[in-house]
Amino acid sequence: MRRLVVTGGCGFIGSHLVRHLLAAHPQAEVVNLDLLTYAGNPENLADCAGNPRYKFVRGDVADPAALDQTLEGGADAVLHLAAESHVDRSIHDPGPFLRTNVLGTETVLRAVLRHAVPKLVLVSTDEVYGSVPEPARAAEDAPLRPGNPYSASKAAGDLLALAHRNTHGTPVVITRGSNTYGPFQFPEKVLPLFLTNAEAGQSLPLYGDGGNVRDWMHVEDHARGIAAALERGRPGEVYNIGGGNERTNLEMTRAILRLLGKPESLVRLVPDRPGHDRRYAMDTAKARRDLGFEPRVPFEKGLEETARWYRENRAWWERVKTGAYRDYYEKQYGDRLRAAGPTAARR
Repeated sequence: MRRLVVTGGCGFIGSHLVRHLLAAHPQAEVVNLDLLTYAGNPENLADCAGNPRYKFVRGDVADPAALDQTLEGGADAVLHLAAESHVDRSIHDPGPFLRTNVLGTETVLRAVLRHAVPKLVLVSTDEVYGSVPEPARAAEDAPLRPGNPYSASKAAGDLLALAHRNTHGTPVVITRGSNTYGPFQFPEKVLPLFLTNAEAGQSLPLYGDGGNVRDWMHVEDHARGIAAALERGRPGEVYNIGGGNERTNLEMTRAILRLLGKPESLVRLVPDRPGHDRRYAMDTAKARRDLGFEPRVPFEKGLEETARWYRENRAWWERVKTGAYRDYYEKQYGDRLRAAGPTAARR
């Protein structure tokens, strides 16, 4: 039986990837190594709990012993998704990002070598390229220009992986994905934050002028892209995985409000975050050519289905948006919303 190890499988993208792998590889065992930090939620994989081909291991990717324990039974591949991923949190405190995204990645790379794992897929982000001016798109060989602590930590992980490949021949493939959305996304990210706030009739704190551009990709497409890199990606190569759906944050926000039938007066333009990258855009020709990857979920359909999921699973996100989340929300947006004043929504 094939054995696939996923790190961070209780997270947003990781949980969808676990499901995809179980469905696409009916003879495979999928092992999920996750520390269950604030964004790692076992509820995201509640439907897999009774599957005999699914195994959960609680552990830290920065802990060599946890990786050795997970890999001692052998593995055909490791798919490394465990990461701290929220830019705003990285600005407040970069420490956890350096530990998980840099030290954790190095620890995974060494474990793959120790256990002679045939393939490692490192899941990275389009943010490592930094802001890309129109009409350009960053190809895989573009310079890395990370603009915040999160993207800098991911770029460091990418470079460590490529250095391992050069030094040790480590069989690593890197994917760089664009902004991802869909069910089970922790509501600190802008799309689920705005969906859940709008459902509750609360303000939508939109940074700056709302003109920052992101390429949106449905999480099921992202999972398929990672799986394609597992099957067809060549070690030592990097693949851009994108959705082909560039939207400004304001356009995305208005689309949410239209879907939910909510007034635009909920939008509050708030002071921007430091170093906010203006536009992310990637050239995805290589993934189309070499991996056969094409996104399948149109943005409008994906957004409608995502909005329906959050509407029908209100208990899930209401449980998430308590306690420490409320403290974070006040720290991140409280002063900004107060500074914006009551007229911000009409700008």
